Amino acid sequence: MSQTSSNKPSWMDQAPAMRINPRGILAILIAGLVLIGVFTSYYTVEADSVAVVQRFGRFKTVVEPGLRFKIPFGIDTVTKVAVRRQMKMEFGFGTYSGTTNPDQFSDEPELEKNMVTGDLNAAEVEWVIQYHVSDPQAFLFNVREPGGTLRDVSESVMREVVGDRLVDEVLTFGRAEMQDDMLKKLQALVTRLELGVHIDQVQLNRVHPPRPVQSSFDEVNKAQQERETMINVANGEYNKVVPRAKGEAEQKISEAEGYAIKRVNEAEGDVARFKALLEQYEKAPDITRQRLYLETMAEVIPQLGAKIILDSEARQFLPLMHLQQFAPQAAPQAPAAPRQTPQSPRR
Repeated sequence: MSQTSSNKPSWMDQAPAMRINPRGILAILIAGLVLIGVFTSYYTVEADSVAVVQRFGRFKTVVEPGLRFKIPFGIDTVTKVAVRRQMKMEFGFGTYSGTTNPDQFSDEPELEKNMVTGDLNAAEVEWVIQYHVSDPQAFLFNVREPGGTLRDVSESVMREVVGDRLVDEVLTFGRAEMQDDMLKKLQALVTRLELGVHIDQVQLNRVHPPRPVQSSFDEVNKAQQERETMINVANGEYNKVVPRAKGEAEQKISEAEGYAIKRVNEAEGDVARFKALLEQYEKAPDITRQRLYLETMAEVIPQLGAKIILDSEARQFLPLMHLQQFAPQAAPQAPAAPRQTPQSPRR
C-alpha cells in the first residue's frame, strides 16, 4: 500500500508552473501612475474663491476662479481660500446649524461673554464680527491659526472696550459708540498683525447684567425710563406753554405800543386843533366863543333825552306830562351836525 501511494504524482507536480511577468507589472504601474497624474493635474476654483498654489511647499502664485492645471504627484499643492464670501464669528453664543466656518463659534461661550466694566460691575456681552479674507497669502502663511488668532484678538479688544466704560453706558446708551470703537481698534490690530483679513462690521447682540442681578437692573432701567418719560412730558408742556405766553406777551406789547401811538397822535391832533382854534379865537373872540357854546350844546343836549322846561307859573300843564310814557317811541336819530352861525361883525 505504501509503495502504491508513493508512486502517484502529487498535486504540485500536476499544476502548471506559474511564472511572474515583470513587464506586465511594470505596465500596470505605469498605467496607474498615468491615471493618477491625469486626475491630479487639474482642479476647479469656485467663483467666490481663489487658489493659492505651492510648489514643493513654497508659495508659487494665486489663481483666479475657473478650471486650472498644476504639476501632479504632489509637486504643486493647492489651497482654496474664499475671498469673496463674508464670514462671521459669534462670541458668547453659537449658531451650530448650517455653518461651514469652523471658527464661527467657541466651545466655551460662557467664558467669552463674562466681562467687567470700568466701574467694576459685571456684564454679559454677546457680539458678532463679520469679515472677509483680503490677502489669501498672508491669511495662510503669516499666522499658523488665523481663525483662532482672530477670535482671540476680537475677544481681547472687546474686553478693552467694555473695560473703558461704565456699566450704564455698556447696557443702555453706549452700544453704537462701542461698536464703532471696537471696529476701529480691531481693524488696526488685525492690520498690524498682518492676518490678511478685513473687518466689515461689529454688531453687539445681547448685552445684559448677570442673571443674579437681572431683576435689580431691570428696576433701575424702568426707573430711568420713567424719568425720561416725565422729562419728555415736562419738555412738551414747556414747549407748549412758553411759546404761547411769549406770543401773548408780544401781542400785549404790540397792543400797548399801538395804543401809545394812537394816544400820541390824538394828543398831537388835539394840540393842532387847539392851536387852530386859538388862532380863530384871537381873530374873533365873541364869535368863536358863541360857536363853541353852540357846538357843545348840540353835542350835550341830544344825550339828555326828552326834557321839558316850563315856567314856574304853568301848573295846568303838569298833569299831562305822564301821558308821554304812552306815546309811541320814535326811532332815535343821529344828532344833526351843528349849523355854523354866521359871524357877526366884530365889535
